[in-house]
Amino acid sequence: MVSYKDLGLVNTRAMFAKAVKGGYAIPAFNFNNMEQLQAIIKASAETKSPVILQISKGARNYANQTLLRYMAEGAVQYAKELGWRHPQIVLHLDHGDSYELCKSCIQMGFSSVMIDGSSLPYDENVALTKKVVRYAHRYDVTVEAELGVLAGVEDEVSAEESHYTKPEEVIDFVTKTGCDSLAISIGTSHGAYKFKPEQCTRDPKTGKLVPPPLAFDVLKQIEKKLPGFPIVLHGSSSVPQEYVDIINTHGGKLPDAVGIPEEQLRKAAKSAVCKINIDSDSRLAMTAAIRKVFVEKPGEFDPRKYLGPARDEMVKLYKHKIINVLGSDGKAK
Repeated sequence: MVSYKDLGLVNTRAMFAKAVKGGYAIPAFNFNNMEQLQAIIKASAETKSPVILQISKGARNYANQTLLRYMAEGAVQYAKELGWRHPQIVLHLDHGDSYELCKSCIQMGFSSVMIDGSSLPYDENVALTKKVVRYAHRYDVTVEAELGVLAGVEDEVSAEESHYTKPEEVIDFVTKTGCDSLAISIGTSHGAYKFKPEQCTRDPKTGKLVPPPLAFDVLKQIEKKLPGFPIVLHGSSSVPQEYVDIINTHGGKLPDAVGIPEEQLRKAAKSAVCKINIDSDSRLAMTAAIRKVFVEKPGEFDPRKYLGPARDEMVKLYKHKIINVLGSDGKAK
């Protein structure tokens, strides 16, 4: 059994309470490799922002759980080297799909886990979530649960259609399960294609897709039902068009990729939404930088010469999200 506290990590309980009260959201950045992790920690340390390092089931299998445990410990020490005296870093399982997976992550030093039973019948979701909560709380690990279904694809998580969270269910669900935070569905979705073209309008000047607004009326109803309770938004990448354009003009093919407008995420961050998940944007920043090097310097084969620029671009992206979208800068000095 590896305790996350011995690794220098924290759970989300105090972090979320402060965010809800302060009207900002904690960045939850997914990572799959060393460069992404370096960029996340550098951006968080330089802005003094609390941060959640998210690992999906697929990313955990890709990286190896033992390496992840030491990468997380290394991330804390790296943050201190960068001058962040008291890092507030969470290692979180994103979209855990079973009790066994959540238990394994807790035993390997994760400080927070998500159990996603949203595709199950309501009573089965409650029972599974409650079982995970009971185990996690024995080790002071916090648990995120989910009600409602997000459309899109992210690793093993896939759904054709979204189903908004039903506000009338949230009190019963949170009371019965004892979860520490709740991921809801109000129109965000996974991946770089968050909306189909027929769901959007087109800007007559640019021809770019304009996505439909999020269901803030549903969010308000949930806030009234659960005052002060931590709410989570998944699938909240904005899919920056500058990265899409770089990719498409340097050999890529991402037609009609569209995300969540940042002004809507700023509005959400000022509500009870205290954790906003961002994955695709970092993938796009990394891919854009790498494709640019490959086209402009076709003879380059040193990974450091294309992964380095990719890392630098992700630092810029993460700092922008922290400062200009989520408002979490300076909250973890």
